[in-house]
Amino acid sequence: MDDIYLLTGYPGFIASGLLRQLIEDHKNNIEHIYLLVLPHEVDRAYEALNSIGQHVHRNENLFTIITGDITKTNLGLNDEVNVTLQTSVTHVFHLAAIYDLAVSKQIAYRVNVKGTNEMNNWVLRLKNLKRYIYFSTAYVSGTREGRIYEHELNEGQTFKNHYEKTKYVAEILVQKIMLDIPTTIIRPGIVIGHSKTGETSKFDGLYFMLNCFDRLRFLPFFPYFGDGNAEGNFVPIDYVLKATSYLSTHRIGEGKTYHVTNPLPHSMHDMQKMLSEIYLHKRPKGKISVSLVRSLLTIPLIRKWLHVERQAIDYLTIQSSYDCTQTIRDLNGTTISCPPFNQIVEAIVQFYRHYKDDNTKQIRII
Repeated sequence: MDDIYLLTGYPGFIASGLLRQLIEDHKNNIEHIYLLVLPHEVDRAYEALNSIGQHVHRNENLFTIITGDITKTNLGLNDEVNVTLQTSVTHVFHLAAIYDLAVSKQIAYRVNVKGTNEMNNWVLRLKNLKRYIYFSTAYVSGTREGRIYEHELNEGQTFKNHYEKTKYVAEILVQKIMLDIPTTIIRPGIVIGHSKTGETSKFDGLYFMLNCFDRLRFLPFFPYFGDGNAEGNFVPIDYVLKATSYLSTHRIGEGKTYHVTNPLPHSMHDMQKMLSEIYLHKRPKGKISVSLVRSLLTIPLIRKWLHVERQAIDYLTIQSSYDCTQTIRDLNGTTISCPPFNQIVEAIVQFYRHYKDDNTKQIRII
C-alpha cells in the first residue's frame, strides 16, 4: 500500500516547506496527503496549496484540506472524516504549535501541551501507522548549559519562556508513547531562511538582530551585545526540511530523537560581526552589557521601535552546545548537510534587506 500522510501546522512556513520537500523526495510512494487546518486558515491554506505547483510537479487530487483543531477530542474532526483517517493514514507529521517566545502561558499550554496530548491520543488509534513525526525544538534544554545530547530531555532544567517549557512538557508526552508506536522526534535549532535564496516567512530569532541594526544604522558604530561567547545555533530551513524528510521516512529514524542543529555553530559575537559587516558595512566596536539591553527592552516603546522581543536577549548568554552526532551519523551517505553560516549569511541578509518593510513578515511586538 502507498503511504498516506497527515500534516498539522499547515499553512505555516515549516509545514508548507515540508510538504513540498516530501513530495519532491517521495512522490512515487505517496498515495494521498491530508492537511489538518484550523477553520479560519482554510482560505490561506488553499492559496498556499495553489502555489505548490510553482515548486513541484503535483497531481491536483493528491491533497485534501480538512478542518480541525488539535486542542479538541479527535482533533475536532467529524465522525466520517475521522473514520477515514483512522483506517488509512500511515504517517503523521505534527508541526502545529505556538512558536512565539513571548507567548502567554495559557495559550502556550493549550496549543503546545493539550494539543500534543490530543494528537498523541488520536495517533495511538491509527490502524496502519508507520511513523509519527513530532516537531520539537533543541531548546527543550531550557537554561541548561554545556554539551547537550540528543538522548537527554528531563535533566531538571528551568526555562527561559513559556514556549520552551510547553515544548518540553509536550515532548515528555510524546516520549511516553514512543514504545507503543514508531516515532521520530525532530529538534531543530533556531530556523532561519533558505541557504540559497534567504527566503523566510517571518523576521524573528536571528532577524531581531538585523531589525536592531536597521533602526540604529545612523550610529557611527555599533557595539557588541555582551561577551558573545554563547553559540548561535541557527539552521537554514532547507537543511531542516531535507533532514526531516529523510529521517522521518527512512527506517533508520524510527524510535530516535534528532538535534537538527548546526554542527559547527559560530559564537554570537562572530555572527553579529558577519551580519553587521554585510548589512551595515561596519564592524562592531566596544561592548554593551546584556543586562542593560534587557533593561531597555522592558520598555514597550523601545522594544517596539527596535522591533525586538525582549525574550530573545536570553539566547545571547546561555552557554549551550547541541550535540548532533546521531543526526550526522544517520544522514551519512546522503547529500544532506548543514552549510556553515558564513556561506549563507549573504543570502539571509539580502532577503531581509529586500523585505524588511513588509509588515506581513515582521512579527507583532507587545
